[in-house]
Amino acid sequence: QVQLVESGGGLVQAGGSLRLSCAASGISFSINTMGWYRQAPGKQREMVARIGSGGTTYSADSVKGRFTISRDNAKNTVYLQMNNLKPEDTAVYYCNRYTPPTLPWGQGTQVTVSS
Repeated sequence: QVQLVESGGGLVQAGGSLRLSCAASGISFSINTMGWYRQAPGKQREMVARIGSGGTTYSADSVKGRFTISRDNAKNTVYLQMNNLKPEDTAVYYCNRYTPPTLPWGQGTQVTVSS
C-alpha cells in the first residue's frame, strides 16, 4: 500500500526556519524523483522543489536560495529545509512523486508564517 506521510510543519515568525519530512512506503523510493508541493488557500497546488534519484535538485524561483530539498534513500524519506521563511510561504505542504503517475496524496503538513 502506497503511503506518504508529511510532518514538521508549524507556526513560525518571518525569517524563521522549519524542516519538513516525508516518509514514503509502498514504492521503490530510491529510483523515483520526489517533489515537494504546496497549496495556499484559494490557490492551485504548486511544486516548490524536486530531487532526482541521483540527487539532482530543482527549486522554484520563489524559494530558490531559501529552501533545500534532500533525501535519505535508506529511510525512504525526503526533506525540505526551509530558511528565511516569508508570510507568502504559508500553505499546506505535500510530497509526491514528480514523474507520473502521481501517488495518492498524503494529509500534508501546515506551515504558517506570521509577519
